[in-house]
Amino acid sequence: MTTQIVILAAGMGSRLGRSLPKPLTELSDGRTIMGQQFDNIRYAFGRDASVTTVVGYKLEHIIEAFPEANYVYNERYDQTNTSKSLLRALQASGPGGVLWMNGDVVFDPRVLVRCGELVHRDQSFVTVNTSSVSDEEVKYTTTAEGYIKELSKTVKNALGEAVGINYVSSRDKAALIRQLNRVGAQDYFERGIEVSIEQDGMLVEPLDISDLYAVEVDFAEDLARANLFV
Repeated sequence: MTTQIVILAAGMGSRLGRSLPKPLTELSDGRTIMGQQFDNIRYAFGRDASVTTVVGYKLEHIIEAFPEANYVYNERYDQTNTSKSLLRALQASGPGGVLWMNGDVVFDPRVLVRCGELVHRDQSFVTVNTSSVSDEEVKYTTTAEGYIKELSKTVKNALGEAVGINYVSSRDKAALIRQLNRVGAQDYFERGIEVSIEQDGMLVEPLDISDLYAVEVDFAEDLARANLFV
């Protein structure tokens, strides 16, 4: 079955202070953030992977840069957060699981190779970095069995940070869609995952990629750090 991949790129990205959508920010190697993501997707899954991008803010610039992708429009991009962008993408997806990523993550292509093992098993997961626990990032804890228990920015005694690359299995997708519908407009998609775990018994594995680089670019210093790797 063709791997379904979603890139969330509807937001305004105002914290970085650029006029174009944040995924079109140029890296030191000449590629854009999203350009690096597309290269990484092809590296791990080949050219047959189906990529859908959720757009909103200045969407025409992204569509022009990546005409080969499929597109879903979040018309409320300025009033909603990633929970509602992911909801639109999952509702538009075909049968099977969906791998998704935030459109501002610069990462080692081997991250998706590692993800591919769980994608092929059709196991829901969240990629994590156990070497860093920042107050500003989404953090997590696990159950005694090793599955994700809590997933938010307010987690105490966290084991690490969520990286922003995740997968929902075919069996869990309906529950996640239902919970993404229910959460608040300003919630991150992680809230939908957390409630699906609490209320639907969804089993989500933490996939450790601490040995590989992955930088979510929110501020200028994040971009500078990302450029050390590419």
